[in-house]
Amino acid sequence: MEEREAKVYEHLDKLGIPYDRKEHPPVYTVEEAEEYWKDIEGAHCKNLFIRNDKGNQHFLVVAEQNKKIDLKKLSDRIGAGRLSFASANRLEKYLGLETGAVSPFGLINDTDNEVKVLLDIGLKKSQFINFHPNVNTATVTISFKDFEKFLSEGGYKVKYI
Repeated sequence: MEEREAKVYEHLDKLGIPYDRKEHPPVYTVEEAEEYWKDIEGAHCKNLFIRNDKGNQHFLVVAEQNKKIDLKKLSDRIGAGRLSFASANRLEKYLGLETGAVSPFGLINDTDNEVKVLLDIGLKKSQFINFHPNVNTATVTISFKDFEKFLSEGGYKVKYI
């Protein structure tokens, strides 16, 4: 098991958050992952790491897998200027992640709490929620309530959209 993944489980254990792990081949897109998600209960998410045009604000967008994310509308809504996808270097710097493994669990590597979380309000309806454990070869299921606990305990800045 990769160190990035082990760190997620250590963190969840420390918070008393139970989880279920399913291993699968590497996946890089929601479309590729859907084949392996068939038997996994709960909401499946897309996670986008974006930045403003000045590069001084970074956001992790967590939305239901089938939601369309319009960066222009999102930019207007949050007042952050023009938004675009952050580079692989920024993803590594702020979340300690590689492309294809973007996940809210990467926030454990954002020790300065610089990344703001933009959370799809529709996810609140889900009893369970699924993310990569900072690698794209597994999917981890936790309760939505425990996901909120993870965000709260970490002091992460969250805005529902």
